[in-house]
Amino acid sequence: MKVILFGATGMIGQGVMRECLIDQGVTEVLSVSRRALGLQHPKLRELIHADFTDFEAVASRFAGFDACFWCLGVSSVGMTEAEYLRVTHDFTVAAAGPMARLCPGMTFVFVSGVGTDSTGQGRVMWARVKGRTENAVFGLPFKAAFAFRPGYIQPMHGERATGRGTRVMYAIMRPFFPLWKLVFRRWVTTTEILARAMLHVARNGWRSRVLESNEIDEAGRA
Repeated sequence: MKVILFGATGMIGQGVMRECLIDQGVTEVLSVSRRALGLQHPKLRELIHADFTDFEAVASRFAGFDACFWCLGVSSVGMTEAEYLRVTHDFTVAAAGPMARLCPGMTFVFVSGVGTDSTGQGRVMWARVKGRTENAVFGLPFKAAFAFRPGYIQPMHGERATGRGTRVMYAIMRPFFPLWKLVFRRWVTTTEILARAMLHVARNGWRSRVLESNEIDEAGRA
């Protein structure tokens, strides 16, 4: 399987990259980002692209891939709806459109979040924007498309969040993770399980196109 990965510099993307590179069934990983990763691996290829609102000039690089894992995302804190829409929705659709056209046999996995509003009309800004983005992806002619809605995600292999505040939060939470997992099992997963779930679903599909946190955990352990 050949995989395209967006968001490899973020915590989730780092975890997905790790699992793709150690998975013997993954033969190539194309990381699409605006800056170099600084990572070397025989499977890894990089596409550095500045304008995430337009991928037409580089769309030919997407041909021949079997899956795309969209891990790119930002916190909505401090952002206007227009700003958050641009990064969350517009970037995704700009890349997914050419991919769907060139790779009709592709499976597209969009990392969303617990509480996403499928109607795209709710009162919570980030939730309705995520919902609109999920629906836009589902409307494209991919072989299959899935939305993952994780809750709390524990980094397992040195993955680091990009924001300082988020890194501090994870550092504080890490000692309590076993208890957190025991008490809130339905809403807690890890970067490792999430990444393995994405690989499993890309290969084998799933019974529903939206996977909540408990289903992510199930797929990641399958």
